[in-house]
Amino acid sequence: MLGSAAPAIQLVGVSSTSQSDARPSPDSAAEARDPGGKARSLLMRLPEPSLRIQWWLALVNLICQIGIMASGATVRVTASGLGCETWPRCNGDSFVPVPGAAPWIHQLIEFGNRTLTFVLTAVSIALLLAVLRAGRRKHLRLLAWIMPFGILAQGIVGGITVLAGLLWWTVALHLIPSLALVWFASILFARIREDDDETVRRTVGTPLRLLTLLSGVALAAVLVTGTLVTGAGPHAGDVRVGAHERLQIDIDLLAHIHGELMLAYLALVIGLIFALYAVGTERLVKRRAIYLAIGVLGQGLIGIVQYWMGVPEVLVVAHVAGAGIVTALTGMLWASGRSRSAALSAVE
Repeated sequence: MLGSAAPAIQLVGVSSTSQSDARPSPDSAAEARDPGGKARSLLMRLPEPSLRIQWWLALVNLICQIGIMASGATVRVTASGLGCETWPRCNGDSFVPVPGAAPWIHQLIEFGNRTLTFVLTAVSIALLLAVLRAGRRKHLRLLAWIMPFGILAQGIVGGITVLAGLLWWTVALHLIPSLALVWFASILFARIREDDDETVRRTVGTPLRLLTLLSGVALAAVLVTGTLVTGAGPHAGDVRVGAHERLQIDIDLLAHIHGELMLAYLALVIGLIFALYAVGTERLVKRRAIYLAIGVLGQGLIGIVQYWMGVPEVLVVAHVAGAGIVTALTGMLWASGRSRSAALSAVE
């Protein structure tokens, strides 16, 4: 009896093991119930980025955001806006330039600008993955998510601009979202080195916080009127865009309004600097305010020279890049109004 029972016991053991192998593991079952679990699992396989790597990615992202604005301005002043005559393709059914469809230099400049969008997208995705993998706080994750989706939205606006034949108001709408992305990118850059576990504290009082906000509103007015000056100016983006398709407002009037708003913005920044020194604000905040004042002065100087020289192409590109730099400096000053203790000790 014992001899005949042994095979039966062994058979039961084999059957039990087979059923166990066929049954899905708890991890697989959990991933089936939660599709996002697989994405998190893949994310956790990436090496955890150091704070320095996150900071460098945020810096490169900010530089690229400003750089693609300068690239777009180059497209406009060289009349290369229709070097790729359609979107999302370039010429006809081709995603790359077709020889003879447009002057080769225009194709090179416009297609190069489109290619830079993919570079910027790759940088923004790398930054997003670094922030998510490092488990940063919700505020930083939100700013990081804005980057790739903002670039996608901006690409769609750019496509509409091309399909609309570079109408002046579509060109203006193409620039403003880029400036908004620079603003968010600058805040992310300014706060990326903060310790998520530190308590948020105010570095400036409410009155100065409101004054900083007011300067940001003034900057927005300067930037919007700047796009209007562009819309009425001589650089339409392509020689096929006629004068009747440009903004029909006297450019001298718009330039003076734009300049007066720039002076008001500069006055607010200078007043803010004096107030920061009067109340004894921390050195980082004062330093960023001084950098901003220098940037605004430089941008104003470029604008004056540009006006008196008849809007030369190279100064238009410099002025657009300067607008991005001033926007970034204003964003970083705004970000420094509330900070975390570890960030100040890290950068000082």
